[in-house]
Amino acid sequence: MPNCLTLKKSNCKNCYKCIRHCPVKSIRFSGEQAHIVGNECILCGQCFVVCPQNAKEIVDETEKTKVFLQSGAPIFVSIAPSFVANYDGIGINSMRKALKKLGFFDVEETAAGATMVKNEYDRILNEEDRDILISSCCHSVNLLIQKYFPKLLVYLADVVSPMQAHCLDIKRRYPDAKTVFIGPCVAKKDEAEHYEGIVDSVLTFEELTNWLKSENIELEPEMDENEHSRARFFPTNGGILKTMAKSAKKYTYMSIDGTDNCIAALKDIESGKIHNCFIEMSACAGSCVGGPVMEKYHRMPIRDYAAVAKYAGEKDFEVTQPDKMELKKHFEFIEHKLQMPSDYEINEILRQMGKMKPSDELNCGSCGYNTCREKAIAIYQGKAEISMCLPYLKDKAESFSDNIVNNTPNGIIVVNEKLEVQQINNSARNIINLRSASDILGDQVVRILDPKPFTDAMRGEEAKNKLVYLAEYNRYVEETVIYDTANRLIICIMRDVTDEEKEREKKEIISRNTVETADKVVEKQMRIVQEIASLLGETAAETKIALSKLKESIIDE
Repeated sequence: MPNCLTLKKSNCKNCYKCIRHCPVKSIRFSGEQAHIVGNECILCGQCFVVCPQNAKEIVDETEKTKVFLQSGAPIFVSIAPSFVANYDGIGINSMRKALKKLGFFDVEETAAGATMVKNEYDRILNEEDRDILISSCCHSVNLLIQKYFPKLLVYLADVVSPMQAHCLDIKRRYPDAKTVFIGPCVAKKDEAEHYEGIVDSVLTFEELTNWLKSENIELEPEMDENEHSRARFFPTNGGILKTMAKSAKKYTYMSIDGTDNCIAALKDIESGKIHNCFIEMSACAGSCVGGPVMEKYHRMPIRDYAAVAKYAGEKDFEVTQPDKMELKKHFEFIEHKLQMPSDYEINEILRQMGKMKPSDELNCGSCGYNTCREKAIAIYQGKAEISMCLPYLKDKAESFSDNIVNNTPNGIIVVNEKLEVQQINNSARNIINLRSASDILGDQVVRILDPKPFTDAMRGEEAKNKLVYLAEYNRYVEETVIYDTANRLIICIMRDVTDEEKEREKKEIISRNTVETADKVVEKQMRIVQEIASLLGETAAETKIALSKLKESIIDE
């Protein structure tokens, strides 16, 4: 399978949105990056549609097509009938004018090939003894059956797609021609590559739009009418059925769109309870007008259907119907072996994810898999990582955080902007003599502490290592109060410094007593010195200065 979809690794943010939307879980995660598993992918394009980082890219074949235009051979465009939904107010004549300016020889509607295909479906149902016939227009549906429902290949219509039928017809009429298909589908790039020699390159509507812009070519609003254009209905849900004669009366004719619905229908057929049905299947919701390149840019299904319906005629295209053998197509089984783990191995992986018993298996789907056991199987097969389990990561983070919070010697109290206590750790409970966290959680912080530091923090006046005496608890604490603006929480961190403060107070008392004693000694000595000084004829003032310095040195010590 060609790499029709590529990944910009730098853009992948490990959000798992692509795997959540992938109907066959053909995406592997490793190194915190998503990787498309080619042999499992059905190219529905959903990963491209839903990626919020635009990490998925469709391989651009514009340059390849430009090379064809330079070759000198006549290059024909087969344009999907959904173009009228993608380009408002643009008919085939307007599109032809614009594309001829790019150098194309001519532009025709793929709907002509669709007419040949639906004629063949009618012939098979009338002339061949088929129990169930599934349309083979959608390459993604074909890949789905080839890879995941091989037993149902017998029911898949062995008929080329409208794209192939039309391009084969062009090459019958112009043997030297090259054909370029333009449409809303990613899978058509793979179909063209796999069945070589029919379609030479495939462009999406996005590629065409970018090319026209680069050449400053504008599409001129112009609608045309063609009574013989009923097959223009093909890109809508039930569009194939709208064009068919449905003359084989033993069959029930039905339409299924959306990959999940197709999978459910195929499982139903596989059960052996469905018979005598013609089933039109489209991987995209709403059929081709809901194609990935259209859906990516939020096309409107009702508006798009209306545009196609308004443009379609009431009669078939006038075509030369090829021989049935010319429209024959063979579909082979595409094998993608994946080793399945044993129940023991699945349970071991589940235990690593913290799921010790069935009740631990939340099956929340946040990882992209429907059940925890599916996820465990994907881990075993190397397609997923344990870290993709968000409840597991949450529990792990909470456990790690709780261990830090509950084992730190510092008291931690967290309150919301309503000053309601949200969290309190063991050290904080010890500081304020609180028996249990449940006694205060959800209540106002004023029950246990002065709320002013918390309100000050919300005003931007955060406290850092402020010494506070909690008189009610006879505790001294170094208090830091900060405001977490992102989470709108006020966090109070308290370090119990009661013992340190009591020790400091004890030293202050000793120092004070020492000073008092020194004062008494100095005073006594002053009297003695004064008496001696008077005897010696010295002034008392000089002696007093000397003794004062002595006193100061004692105090400093």
